[in-house]
Amino acid sequence: MTSCSTSALPTSAPATAERPIQLVPKKPVLNAHGCGGDCTDPNFDNGRWPRSKVLDLFNLPFNDLLWQAQQVHRQHWDANEIEHATLLSVKTGGCPEDCGYCPQSQSYDTGVEASKLMSPDEVREAVVAARDAGASRFCMGAAWRAPKDRDIEKVAELIGVIKEEGLEACCTLGMLTGTQATALKDAGLDYYNHNLDTAPELYGDIISTRDMQDRLDTLGHVRDANIKVCSGGIVGMGETREGRAGLIAQLANLPTYPESVPINDLVRVPGTPLADSEPVDPLDFVRVIAVARITMPKARVRLSAGRQQLGDAVQALCFMAGANSIFVGGKLLTTPLPGQDEDSQLFQDLDLRPMGGAVRVEAHHHDHEIVAAE
Repeated sequence: MTSCSTSALPTSAPATAERPIQLVPKKPVLNAHGCGGDCTDPNFDNGRWPRSKVLDLFNLPFNDLLWQAQQVHRQHWDANEIEHATLLSVKTGGCPEDCGYCPQSQSYDTGVEASKLMSPDEVREAVVAARDAGASRFCMGAAWRAPKDRDIEKVAELIGVIKEEGLEACCTLGMLTGTQATALKDAGLDYYNHNLDTAPELYGDIISTRDMQDRLDTLGHVRDANIKVCSGGIVGMGETREGRAGLIAQLANLPTYPESVPINDLVRVPGTPLADSEPVDPLDFVRVIAVARITMPKARVRLSAGRQQLGDAVQALCFMAGANSIFVGGKLLTTPLPGQDEDSQLFQDLDLRPMGGAVRVEAHHHDHEIVAAE
């Protein structure tokens, strides 16, 4: 018989004048998979997360789940620091993929017009604005199924622009070969985003032009090139709690789980097949954040698309559940985000502060010389 504290939660002592409640124990009470260190379940060898155990986390009472997630979060992160990242669509629309959630697919009439790749000067203007607004990471998205080698050469130049302005560089360009991943690394890329989107068994219901293995192959190439991985998924595409557990288990059980895990609340865009999907219960979305935090304790868990429709109260719960990264800038590819003033007010209300800061560099290669910290 196995024993794991994910099913037996510690309880706090009654509050008294002599013994106040201690919200954060001095000694860690949870390890990487959420137990107190006395787990005898052989399925947890090497930090693996059986899907059944992930589902057990989802099924915990809401307050118990947040209590666990908050403790795991505080063991690895400053609970009051939030990373600010900006995502710019450098090549919009015309994508040959048929992702049921995406307004950039050429399969759907969503009003998104195809555009060519932005110039280095255009990207620099956006990078400087993002840095001045407090972003520490700048992400570029291009609506390709799989970029050609000549596209990679152009993106490499854009990565150099980001690094010159002192921000971390991230790209999401579609499927990569090993050679392309190495070229991006040589250009100075820090992170590559490639979402798994949903549980493996649901993938074919959302996308028919690629499969889950295609995604995993690209993530393997990215890892082999020593680029950090940004990979998450979308909530609200008709999946059940079981499906959400499948997504988180898939991410947590990668050979190395992602350094960044963006969690998206589906933005229902007219013209896409998922336009009429039922909205996710906000508390169910918070559960996804909490389970991601417990199962991937050292990852940055990011509130991504759909943050605007959550509202301030739900965002606050997400931060409590372990989210410590957001996209800022008013727009995420083609979908809206809260404005800078709204985010500043929310951070002020919650006493949160941005994580890190920009560092200017002189060159495009890896061994950047630090000129000035900002």
